[in-house]
Amino acid sequence: MSSIDLKATQSPHILVLGTGGTIAGLAKEPVGKPLEYQAGQVGIEGLLEQIQELIPGSLKLLSKQLANINSKDLSEALLTQLGSVVRTALEDSAVQGIVITHGTDTIEETGFFLQATCGKAAQQLGKRVVLTGAMLPSNASGADGPDNLLGAIRWASTPLENCPGGIYGVFSGKVCMARDLAKRHGTALGAPLMDSPSSPIGLINPSWLSGVKAVESAWHEDLPIPQAAQWPWVEILTSHAGARSETIDHWLASQVQGFVIAGSGMGGVHEAWKIPLAKALTMGIALIRTSRTGAGRTRPDIPEKDLEGSMAAGVLSAPRARIALQLAIYAAKQAHLVGKPLTWQDFFARIADLPEIR
Repeated sequence: MSSIDLKATQSPHILVLGTGGTIAGLAKEPVGKPLEYQAGQVGIEGLLEQIQELIPGSLKLLSKQLANINSKDLSEALLTQLGSVVRTALEDSAVQGIVITHGTDTIEETGFFLQATCGKAAQQLGKRVVLTGAMLPSNASGADGPDNLLGAIRWASTPLENCPGGIYGVFSGKVCMARDLAKRHGTALGAPLMDSPSSPIGLINPSWLSGVKAVESAWHEDLPIPQAAQWPWVEILTSHAGARSETIDHWLASQVQGFVIAGSGMGGVHEAWKIPLAKALTMGIALIRTSRTGAGRTRPDIPEKDLEGSMAAGVLSAPRARIALQLAIYAAKQAHLVGKPLTWQDFFARIADLPEIR
C-alpha cells in the first residue's frame, strides 16, 4: 500500500481516498474520554496500516489524501475536487473500485452529491464507489473505523454479479446506497445508516437489491460538477414558531440563488414567510420545500398549495435537497449555454422523483 503514483497505477487496484473525519481522529484520553478528540489527524496510509494484515495479499490498494478535515467544515471546493477525482478514477481501467473515508457529520451531503454526479458512470463502468467513516476516533478503545474501512474495501472489490456498480456507503457490516446515508444520532455506532435501507455486505437482501436496480435504471444521466467557484448559493432555512418575515427579507438583500425551507410537520411554512417567499420567487430565487422532521415524503400542495414556481422535495432531507438544488441550478445554466431550454425545476425533478427503496 502506498501513495498514488504513475507507475503503480498501471496494475489493477482499489483506490482509497482520505478526506479526514472521526475515522482519522485522535483522542487525548482514548479509554476514558473517547468523544473528546480532534478529527482529521491520521493520514489514509496510517488507517490502512491498521487493517493491513486482514487484507488479502492478492488485493492491491493505492491511497491518496485529498484532505484531512473535520467534515463539519466540508466545502464546495472539496466536493468539486472529490467528484473530479472519482470521475477520473472511474474511467481508469486499472481502478477496480474506489473507497472514500469521510467524516460522518456531512457524509449525507457527499453521498448524495456523488450519486447525482457519478452514479451513472459508476453503474455503466461496472465499479463501486464506497463511502465509509467512524463514530469513534482511531485510537479509541473499540474504534469502529477499522472494521468499517475493511468492510468498504471488501464491498468495493466484491464481484459485480452480487450487486451492480454504483455509489454506496458501508457502516457496521451493512451496505446502503450512498444517497440514503443519513446520520440520525449524534453518538450511536452505525449512526450514518440509521433509517437507511441497507443489507449485510456478504448476504444481499433481494428486496434491497431490486430497489438498487430500480434507482439505477431510473437515473439516466449524471449532472455536471460545478467548478469550485461556480456553486450556486443556496441556504437552508427552518420554519419554526415565532418565525418573522424579516428573516426572509434579510436574505433577499443578498446574492442568494435558492432557498430550501425545512418546514414543520409535512413541510408546513409559517404564515409570516409566505409573502416574502413569494417575492423571492419573482426575483428568480429558486425555492424547495421539505420537512424539518428528517423523514417522510414532502408532497406537492400538502399541507397547503405551493407557491407557483416552487417545488416539494419528495423524500429528500434538507441537506440533500440543498445539494440537489445547487446541482439543478448549475445544470440549468450549463444547458442554456448549449441552447437547451431546461429549467432548474426540470433537473431537480429528475433527482427528487427517483424510486424509493423500502
